[in-house]
Amino acid sequence: EGNLTVALEVELNNELKQEGLIREIINRVQNLRKESGLEITDHITLTMSPNTEVKEALEIFGNYLKEQVLADKIVTSENDGMEIDIDGLKLNIIIAKQ
Repeated sequence: EGNLTVALEVELNNELKQEGLIREIINRVQNLRKESGLEITDHITLTMSPNTEVKEALEIFGNYLKEQVLADKIVTSENDGMEIDIDGLKLNIIIAKQ
């Protein structure tokens, strides 16, 4: 009823990109938890290979990541865990039950 104009900002800012990266990591970690046979209530330590983009995203969304995957601790270090690829960004991830 009537004229309505809606304007959408379609440019992704850095914070939205970081949130998207964290959501992708959450998805991959949840899949790894399932494949590893962990119970949904099991707490983990999450180890990820170092990466500048991930480090920046963790500064803002690290607590959210921890809550979503039940990680008591997130460690950044070189590792030989499962390699994941998120839009060309390659990370190695290890999940260890607490």
